[in-house]
Amino acid sequence: MQRFTRTTVGSKSTRCFTTNKNEIRRSYLYVPSSSDRLLEKSLTVKSDIIIYDLEDSVSPAPADKEDARDRLRTFLKRKDVPQAERVAIRLNDINTPFFQQDITHILQSPSVRTLILPKIHSAQDLHYVSRHIHQISQKHPHQIPLRIVPSIESARALWNLGAIAGWQSEHGALQGGAVSGLLFAAEDYCADTSIIRTRSRQELLYTRSQIAIAAKAFGLEAIDMVCIHYKDLEYLKDECEDGRRLGFSGKQAIHPAQVETIQNTFVPTAEEILRAAKILHGMQVAHASQKGAIGLDGEMIDAPMIKQAAKIVEIAKEAGIEIPQIN
Repeated sequence: MQRFTRTTVGSKSTRCFTTNKNEIRRSYLYVPSSSDRLLEKSLTVKSDIIIYDLEDSVSPAPADKEDARDRLRTFLKRKDVPQAERVAIRLNDINTPFFQQDITHILQSPSVRTLILPKIHSAQDLHYVSRHIHQISQKHPHQIPLRIVPSIESARALWNLGAIAGWQSEHGALQGGAVSGLLFAAEDYCADTSIIRTRSRQELLYTRSQIAIAAKAFGLEAIDMVCIHYKDLEYLKDECEDGRRLGFSGKQAIHPAQVETIQNTFVPTAEEILRAAKILHGMQVAHASQKGAIGLDGEMIDAPMIKQAAKIVEIAKEAGIEIPQIN
């Protein structure tokens, strides 16, 4: 079961999700809800999160949108659907004629714990969604807060990033939902800002850094952009390593072949884990001798590095990686 904790940023208090031990969210795989074949295939994929998509992967024709929504509703009634903690739904955005039907019908399913909200430009957009969640919760109450993941897709969204990350529902988290992560939609963002995409990703460094930092400031997951070169797994790995260095906790995927690389990269390396274990062991010994710092491989280790080491070990344990014993 998920828990809420309260954190304070500046003078503002906000609520954030914490996850259980062994619950780690690295890969977010999109599955088009318009395809019975792909819905069926999603039952066997190993992605941490599966995003059943009603938006971009579905034709904009009203009949196709309705058909995809009906297919997904039927699919979610099956007993063999993935666990609710792994299920997310990307709705059509709030400015389309499809949004209201999407959210009304999808939230009737107990299998839905996470909503991906495209084209969120401001906290006001989140209030609009929250009012719908509140209305639906009167008939279909939630036992735990609904996770809301705004998709950052525009210059306006980046400008309002702090307000989006720190948003709280006027109806309370249980009846109005709560932001659990920030997701970066790079292609939409570039289209909005006229940024020219390159394989170097240099042009997106500022934006990605801002999103990762805002997520950390409010205790949220930071979900990096899709790698559009889905057949190039070496490039994908490089992009994952880049995202992890920037502070992202996971990454979107558009093909099942990308999932394993994402999951293997968004965890500490063996070298990082060994070093972290040495730091924690060394500090235990140092503290027992009433020392506040130690030397390790020619570096001075003190409190901030202990915190980093503890986080590395925590993530490794969540991923099921064995921690070496240091004597």
